[in-house]
Amino acid sequence: MTMDWYWKSASEISAAVRSGVVSASDITEAQLRRIDEVDGRIDAYTQRWDDTARAMAAKVDKKASRGEALGPLAGVPVGLKELLCTRVGKTTCASKMLEHFRSPYDATVVKRLEAADAVFLGKVNMDEFAMGSSTENSAIKVTRNPWNLKCVPGGSSGGSAAAVSAGECAISLGSDTGGSIRQPACLCGCVGIKPTYGRVSRYGLVAFASSLDQIGPLTRTVEDAALTLNVICGRDEMDATSADLPVPDFTGALTGDVRGLRIGLPKEYFTEALSEPMRERIEQAVDAYRANGAEIVEVSLPCSEYAIAVYYIICTAEASANLARFDGVRYGFRHPEAKTMQDMYVMSKSAAFGPEVRRRIMLGTYVLSSGYYDAYYLKAQKVRALIKKDFDAAFEKCDVIAGPTSPTASFEFGAKSDNPLEMYLSDIYTISVNLATLPGISIPCGLTDAGLPVGMQLMARPFEEELLLKTAHFYEQNRGFDMGRPPIA
Repeated sequence: MTMDWYWKSASEISAAVRSGVVSASDITEAQLRRIDEVDGRIDAYTQRWDDTARAMAAKVDKKASRGEALGPLAGVPVGLKELLCTRVGKTTCASKMLEHFRSPYDATVVKRLEAADAVFLGKVNMDEFAMGSSTENSAIKVTRNPWNLKCVPGGSSGGSAAAVSAGECAISLGSDTGGSIRQPACLCGCVGIKPTYGRVSRYGLVAFASSLDQIGPLTRTVEDAALTLNVICGRDEMDATSADLPVPDFTGALTGDVRGLRIGLPKEYFTEALSEPMRERIEQAVDAYRANGAEIVEVSLPCSEYAIAVYYIICTAEASANLARFDGVRYGFRHPEAKTMQDMYVMSKSAAFGPEVRRRIMLGTYVLSSGYYDAYYLKAQKVRALIKKDFDAAFEKCDVIAGPTSPTASFEFGAKSDNPLEMYLSDIYTISVNLATLPGISIPCGLTDAGLPVGMQLMARPFEEELLLKTAHFYEQNRGFDMGRPPIA
């Protein structure tokens, strides 16, 4: 068996396993050797599930030997973000607060992946409780960008993006509250899609901000993203917010051309805030669409300038409420020196939550407090509605909106960690998609002169993932260059 299966796409691996070209066990062994080889430098994995992976692969091979039909992700190696509940291993959210927590159940997406015959390699790193844009906030370890080990992989799904980029899994699940799938996908040179809010069940996802969170895949190709969505999307009776809509065959949408497609460029996204290397690569990508018959139109999203402020009021308010449950009573860290109830709450949370999590809890508690609710939280919700209205108006003029995923390429460790506001601005182009409950995808569109990946973001109307994937896939197949592999290869 060749030793490069870890660079193959999920679609290629699944097809090979289902046709008997290679066994799921051989794929798994090659993948585990790859992790042994490079993860000491990347540090994407927080938990290695070697025995579980081998057992899952053996189960797939046994099904094949009996002549049973295999699932669409047969033998495909998958990494899971640390905030997805699993009965195997721990669910820590990369926080000291949950460092020993073991979930009694599997998240819905985890069960659906297992039913599709995927193989779980373990869990991957993230910013603590998904709060961050660089994975520097993890209480477990620092994950590095495979394209430059001095640079961050993005966040909060930095471990997910780095693992896919470095060949340490074919698919990784992440979560996206304000860009936490798309921004690390951009910085690590892979594909990352945030589905429409409600398209994927959130049951078993440890909540950060419940009206914004959404689970999605990070992959090497758009086809792999579509294949994964086929498996994880759909109504779930365990999640009242999951949409009761049929799941289309997303892979079947990856056909045709873009002639006549109207692609909108928001004038607010192409300002001095966008670095020149990012602007150049995005414009080249847009030119590729234009050359293939797409119509490029200018649109306006005038309330975009308020998105950061609105997001950091709403998400912190919801985080304050969601993280109140981690009190050391039923589960979570309890400070051993606490003598009273007040001591237990204050000392446990102060010791177990990191600085960024404490910052957001305090901000969220403040904006929800008596006398400030109307001035901050209620007003933010009203502006959120205006942001959604901007997108509705823009989509009257276009079918898909294109723009940058991130204002800059990856940056070195420590470059923004001492300046929270500058770090928050890393998500300036992704946040609005969550506020407006839209689907969004980041796809690689080149490298900077320094050899760091650039990502283009595409956005569509709610539940138009098929159009989004078709548009992204067309560019991927017609961009005229290969992204290559990171130096870690």
